[in-house]
Amino acid sequence: MRFSVYQISRRGGREKNEDRMGYCYTRDAGLFALADGMGGHPEGDMAAQVALQTLAAVFQREARPALADPMRFLHEAVMAGHHQLLRYATSRSLVDTPRTTIVACVLQGNAAYWAHCGDSRLYLVRGDKLVARTRDHSYSELQETMAQLVQLPERVNRNVLFTCLGSPGKPMIDASGPLLLQPGDRLLLCSDGLWSVMPDATITSVLAGAPISDAVPELVEQALREGGPRSDNVTALAVEWESAEDALAASGVSTQSLGDDVFASTIQASLHGELDESDELDDAEIERSIREINEAIQRSSARRG
Repeated sequence: MRFSVYQISRRGGREKNEDRMGYCYTRDAGLFALADGMGGHPEGDMAAQVALQTLAAVFQREARPALADPMRFLHEAVMAGHHQLLRYATSRSLVDTPRTTIVACVLQGNAAYWAHCGDSRLYLVRGDKLVARTRDHSYSELQETMAQLVQLPERVNRNVLFTCLGSPGKPMIDASGPLLLQPGDRLLLCSDGLWSVMPDATITSVLAGAPISDAVPELVEQALREGGPRSDNVTALAVEWESAEDALAASGVSTQSLGDDVFASTIQASLHGELDESDELDDAEIERSIREINEAIQRSSARRG
């Protein structure tokens, strides 16, 4: 696999940033995920972190070095994250369960597979066209989808989610794939702090118009400007798919030299590495994770040599 990746998270006008994101990969498969801890419930940041940690742990266990069934993996790993949140709440005798949205994407074999629960989104852009987008589990999206069949009463808050991880009921998980990728395809995972203030056409145009290392921070900064002083937290992770024939960009990753047993991840295994006072996942944190990945690659190459 060959891909470029860029990720950034910024705290808006909220007390703290409860968004989390990260990616992990083996030689033959990659997992990219983003979670947005839900306000109004306890420990939203922990909910997002636990969900990502669970996905990464299941991926590490099953990607040897490829996933036998990416769609099954997505369903089971997301559901495992849900059950882990329920166990977390029970073990700490919490009156309410921490809750989070999640969106996750697997790249394997020249194909993309993705799943989501809640309103964190995935966009797939090819050239200057929006090829695919997840549909939020909110009453507004439900109304749009079912406009010809049923009319929701006006008193319904259409932005309220009807499913998430950590809720008492079984979460709804929507999955798609495989979708065959072409060189240059770009996938964007983002929290509602980005898409809620920017139309799909703008997101598509910005993402298609520049390298992801320029496009993603521009999207995030524009969302913060549009959101104003009360802006939600804004988090985005973008991946550009590249064929083996393409020259790998400076920000790119090539997994071709990895051994069968190498697993690399930017998803923290624990919360010991706390974020800075602004609760931002800054470049230093990302660079530290990437450095650890590169060291693992070098160790693997040395063993193979």
